[in-house]
Amino acid sequence: MSGVRLLPWNGPEGKPCYLVGDGTGTVSRLADTIESVQLGMAADLLEHVDDLAADRGATTGQLRYAVARLAEALRDVHRIAVARGGGPRLPASALPICDEVAGQPSEGSVVP
Repeated sequence: MSGVRLLPWNGPEGKPCYLVGDGTGTVSRLADTIESVQLGMAADLLEHVDDLAADRGATTGQLRYAVARLAEALRDVHRIAVARGGGPRLPASALPICDEVAGQPSEGSVVP
């Protein structure tokens, strides 16, 4: 049975990108890898921010930079949560389908 997965990247026009397939192909494995990296980076960032928050000598610029990176990480983690079932489910028939970027779909179709 095919499912629809929100991918951890956007399409060329900045719109969410979905994958229709059984979750075992090349694009699914790439998405798994990217999500793993994003979650690891978020964990590392949290440790850094804990240290920065405890540093009374931290500058406004350092704190602003940390907040911007935290916002990026939170967006990534939120997207992963939605992709893993934390958001509304759509049937594959409700999404417009287009061919995978490489032109040779290995497990389904990428939906921008």
